[in-house]
Amino acid sequence: MAVMTDEVGTVTSEIDSAELAQRVAVLKRFKTLLSQQRDRFKSYLELLDKQQGVIESGSAEDLLTYVEIEEKIVADIFSIQKVIDPLEEMYYSVKHTDSPVSSNEEVPSLKASLEKLKSEAVIRSTKNKELLSKRMLELRQEIKTLRNNPYAAGGKSAFVNSNTASLIDLKG
Repeated sequence: MAVMTDEVGTVTSEIDSAELAQRVAVLKRFKTLLSQQRDRFKSYLELLDKQQGVIESGSAEDLLTYVEIEEKIVADIFSIQKVIDPLEEMYYSVKHTDSPVSSNEEVPSLKASLEKLKSEAVIRSTKNKELLSKRMLELRQEIKTLRNNPYAAGGKSAFVNSNTASLIDLKG
């Protein structure tokens, strides 16, 4: 970056083309990653909606499938965030200098929509956890009831405690 003074003596700065290209590249990559992150959160929200239906229907195998998919999406979200954080720092350091890159208004809107999706994901995830906890409690109650039912499969027979003959006279 070259520093110059104008005729009044005000210090101005000019950005050479290499530095400008680097700043533009950072901005483009940052916007791309924010968009990817936003898309990941949208797919996560869709998954949470489907997962809610599976929790309510009680299908354990389907729920396991959704939990595995959820883990993959969350891992993707965290891995992209690890790249976004340093790029965001670079973006804001560039933004505070006089640069054509700093006037871009697309990034704040992407960040705002991403934050909105994050908060919505937290709300839905919490709701699903509560539904799942409630469903697990119901299942535990059902299991407890079945264990206490003497006529249930696998339980003790009702005839175990009755007095029956132990010897039978075959000769008559």
